[in-house]
Amino acid sequence: MRFRNGVFVITEENNCPLYNVREELKVGEGILTLPAGKPACLTLTSDLIEIASADTNYEKYAQGSTKKTKFECGGCTGLIRFEYKKEKGFATLQMKLLAAAERREKIRTVASFAGLLRAIEIFSPLSDNDLLDLAALLELIDYPWQFPITQKGDPGDRLFILLSGRAEVIDDHGVALAELHRGEVFGEMSLLSGERVTTTIMAAIPCQIAVMNYKNFRHILTRFPTLQVFFYKLLVSRITKMNRQRAEELASGMVGQLSDISAVELCQMINANQKTGRLKVESEERRALMVFNEGELVHAELNGTVGKEAFYRLLGMENGRFKFTQGLAIKEKRLDVIGGFMGMLMEGMKRLDDKSK
Repeated sequence: MRFRNGVFVITEENNCPLYNVREELKVGEGILTLPAGKPACLTLTSDLIEIASADTNYEKYAQGSTKKTKFECGGCTGLIRFEYKKEKGFATLQMKLLAAAERREKIRTVASFAGLLRAIEIFSPLSDNDLLDLAALLELIDYPWQFPITQKGDPGDRLFILLSGRAEVIDDHGVALAELHRGEVFGEMSLLSGERVTTTIMAAIPCQIAVMNYKNFRHILTRFPTLQVFFYKLLVSRITKMNRQRAEELASGMVGQLSDISAVELCQMINANQKTGRLKVESEERRALMVFNEGELVHAELNGTVGKEAFYRLLGMENGRFKFTQGLAIKEKRLDVIGGFMGMLMEGMKRLDDKSK
């Protein structure tokens, strides 16, 4: 089978799990090249094979003008549309050398970017090739002094990695609450939870930041399990810090609504403060009981479901009244721990994230 060469650029995207607008798809000498660092989609590959082997032009000619033909791939959960991108013809040796030099410069830029990532602790487990793939998924942005990097209320759809400079977390009155330095990561809480940005972060001095969109972030979590563990641990750690003051109220028991504090935060507070007691949660349709012994979960039940599955379902509850009561009977204190709390919490959060997609 003969395949025609062609370069296609993605112009529209709707819930495609892999690819973004402006990314390119190339067919050359019978070889399909997809965006760097991205896995191959069999549906898209099949569509491109059909397009490249068909006996029709990539462009239409009418009345002396050229009109681009639009193609689409919509065989899975999402949809992308792409069109033929006419490459420049390099008629002279000088122009061909210039094109080759531009390609080499692009490769050097990605390699240099990967070198910056190598110095950051969270990426140290990755191989050189993995770092190059990761670098290809990031966009390098320079933020000038006092420029807002994130603003409270913005959609939480990007991950930020501070490569150089210093940034500050700013409250509603413009007062600096904390500083962020080289190697620090932020934006992951909104990406993992689906919530909007909760804090404003501003460049205290000129900053160079690597930025990743939501789709590429989901891709690296799937591809690199070590990064998945890091980001979920980071999220749990930040939840703990945010709720430390609120957790002090657990000393004498606590009541409230899940609309004010999520089940994830509530259970994390109990665990982080090594509390012993019963957590009861009630809504119109659900009744849950979680028993903690020194912060570890020893019993869980929700509408007839028991054990880990009951705990995972509790984390998904968004409404209901909760009450935590300190103290357990001797018999309850002898119950075995259901499982490692951190591991169960991470698994529960992953299930919630997958469900929200």
